[in-house]
Amino acid sequence: MKLVNGLMKAPEVSATMQEFTTEMTKAGVIEEAVNDSLDSALDSEDIEEETEEEVDKVLTEIAGEIAAQLPAAARREKIKQPAQKEKQKEEEQPVAEGVDDEQELEEIRARLANVRG
Repeated sequence: MKLVNGLMKAPEVSATMQEFTTEMTKAGVIEEAVNDSLDSALDSEDIEEETEEEVDKVLTEIAGEIAAQLPAAARREKIKQPAQKEKQKEEEQPVAEGVDDEQELEEIRARLANVRG
């Protein structure tokens, strides 16, 4: 044990460890300060929200101006067209699905007949 104590030089190791601890603490504090500064500088959530609000306001104003310029009949047609397109899509889908189901059923029946025959 005396040999190890003689080789280790405890006071020097202790001083080195204290210095190391101090430097690591400083580094941690500095890192935290830098991260906080960067977070606040790059905090774009508030800026993004403000930007989105302004863009929405401008688009609403433009849409209002354009809608006011359209004749009343054209506005009614534009309103009716999307509703009619949606109805057409809804009607087409079940028909297409039914056709696919019938085709698949026929294919399965043909395979079954091949397996039996």
